[in-house]
Amino acid sequence: MAYTHDLVADCLQFERAFCTAKCPFNLDVRDFIGKLQQGRFNVAYKAYQNAVGFPGIVTALCPEPCRLVCPMKDAGGAISIIQLEKAAMKFARNQDPDEYNMPAKNQRIAIIGAGISGLACALRLITRKYPVTVFEKSAQIGGHLHTLLPAEVFMRDIDRQFSRENYDLRLNTEITSLSALDFDAIYIATGKNGTDFGAESSSDGVFKGGSLIGADTMHALAQGLNAAGTIERYLKTGIMVLPEELSGTKLIADAIEITPGEAVIPANGTSFTRDEALAEAKRCLKCSCDACVRYSPLMSYFKKFPRRITEEVEVTIHPSTLDGNGTVATRLISTCNHCGLCKEVCPQNIDTGEFLLQSHRAMHEKGAMPWAFHEFYLRDMDFSNHEAALTRIPSGYEKSRYLFFPGCQLGASDPRYVTESFRFLTERFPDTALMLHCCGAPAEWAGNDALHQEGIEKIKSDWITLGKPKAIFACPMCKQMFEKYLPEIEGEFLYNLMDEEGIVPIGSTDRATASVFDPCASRNEPSVQKTIRDLAIRSGFELEPLPMEGRLAGCCSYGGQVAIAYPPYAEHIVQAKIEQSENPYITYCANCRDIFAAAKKPVWHILDILFGLGNANRIPPTVTECRNNRLLLKQQILNSFWNETEIMLIPDFMLLISSELKEKLNKALILETDVYRVIESCEQTGMKLFNLETGSFSGHLQIGNTTYWVEYRINLDSGYELLNAYCHRMKIEEA
Repeated sequence: MAYTHDLVADCLQFERAFCTAKCPFNLDVRDFIGKLQQGRFNVAYKAYQNAVGFPGIVTALCPEPCRLVCPMKDAGGAISIIQLEKAAMKFARNQDPDEYNMPAKNQRIAIIGAGISGLACALRLITRKYPVTVFEKSAQIGGHLHTLLPAEVFMRDIDRQFSRENYDLRLNTEITSLSALDFDAIYIATGKNGTDFGAESSSDGVFKGGSLIGADTMHALAQGLNAAGTIERYLKTGIMVLPEELSGTKLIADAIEITPGEAVIPANGTSFTRDEALAEAKRCLKCSCDACVRYSPLMSYFKKFPRRITEEVEVTIHPSTLDGNGTVATRLISTCNHCGLCKEVCPQNIDTGEFLLQSHRAMHEKGAMPWAFHEFYLRDMDFSNHEAALTRIPSGYEKSRYLFFPGCQLGASDPRYVTESFRFLTERFPDTALMLHCCGAPAEWAGNDALHQEGIEKIKSDWITLGKPKAIFACPMCKQMFEKYLPEIEGEFLYNLMDEEGIVPIGSTDRATASVFDPCASRNEPSVQKTIRDLAIRSGFELEPLPMEGRLAGCCSYGGQVAIAYPPYAEHIVQAKIEQSENPYITYCANCRDIFAAAKKPVWHILDILFGLGNANRIPPTVTECRNNRLLLKQQILNSFWNETEIMLIPDFMLLISSELKEKLNKALILETDVYRVIESCEQTGMKLFNLETGSFSGHLQIGNTTYWVEYRINLDSGYELLNAYCHRMKIEEA
């Protein structure tokens, strides 16, 4: 997919930490601190030594620009990197430089000036086995270091770092012209006010740096180290490529989770003990942009950043020979709830959820997405759009100002949610039409564009027939889907209209302290979020906020219909959401209410409160009851509002099922109507097996793509008694 790389182009995952961006040596502070946090002082020292060349000089002279940008500076005190660097030196087992067994090079390099920049360049080059000659016009090395530190301090470090290698040092040797030098490359580091020999117009292979070009001590040292790499590239390629200047970082403070903690002060006033160093290191945030992994349930669960996700998805959709059959991220693609939280928290607005949705479409188009992940939900959507569907305008009206679109799940949870809401609307706006239909979310989540578009076109056609009324939504997901795919239909929330019309909540004795759980689809709906809270308070509730609400609202686990694709993830999400607070919840999404209720979390739908319909412990309906509730709703609506009394939609069959088995069927998303169809088929065709020991029959039937198996007894009083049932993806080939 062409958009893969565009998606992550602005990702800040690998952006340098603030301190690293300010460090002249580009020290990877996250890595350095990470080693210290593990108590690995020796390897931490090696990382520091490799970055700065002369650790003793740097710890003595560095002005600590990192402290100025440390996010902890206002949360207990900036991390003392210098003290930690000193601790790494102090507690390292061995401070001597490593000795590298590399073949000697034959290109000769001249360095003019034995100050800190020239010595740093020489150190890097000789460890890579280049023959180096350093020319110094004075009688001593160190340059301006003599004005900053006692000679014994910096010479101890210089001697230690050069102890493993040899170079040709020529003191009291002043170079007056580059033409006198016969070398393959030259580095000019003659110091402040020194000569550059007209290097800008000289031939290839001449480089300059340090105080000569205005660098301070630390940058002069860093430039010498970097120049060594530039010279080596030139010697290998013959091309003059100056090092790219690393400056700044795109990382922003809002992407960092700051945990306050008081700075550790050395007890002896000068340096950390081992324990003090560990304590200070553990204060470090190791700043990196990880908001997506911290907030997004998907990325947190799988410990994967957008870059990793896009890479795995890419090889899944477009597998190469080495990628196998392209199933690397099939389950991952199907596990996204499409809640939008990842984009909300990303400082770069990277929408990984939308990327996964497009990926799902691509997988569906190529026939590579397992049908089992979505078949139940698509069958349920089809049921809502056919058997349970209803579009009506009140008698006596040719068109409507308002259209109540409750969505398919509100009535499935409790038909009274729809009947009482519609009664409220028609009492105030008698021309309000009703449309019982699915908004199309299941087809979108399944990546089935054709099916999704078919549903959208049906809604649009019916809306036009009704006179293009304003839609009234009870479900945030339905409103979101209309805004995305039917923007021509103006809409508002039922709850805002109720508030405007001054609804008086029905009193109850079970009012308590509660927390509002905002459905993920309401993330960008601050108006309804406020309205729900106002209505709850007017109903007598004390409200306490959740840590994740409003614009940070997360999915209850229903979005994307991931319960089949990856049940452990769905269970993880539910548990995480209900543990946000010990308070009972108030929500305005039927799916949220029923999912939390199934997990034994006390929860009200706001309509329970406004219409006095139930308490916070109402048992949620099973998948079979959800189907029946939609049929019951259609019947009640026709009876109560259109006086059509001779209608019976609820299937009636004699099937005895224990409560334990009903629970098993519900968890497996097996409809009792499908079970009865299997038994009916077995009885009509005779395709069944009889168990002499139990006196039961067993048989199977494929419905859609799924094969269902049942074990049952014939009971003269109750018709049939179901003993067991299960389903699987395998197709049975009949002989």
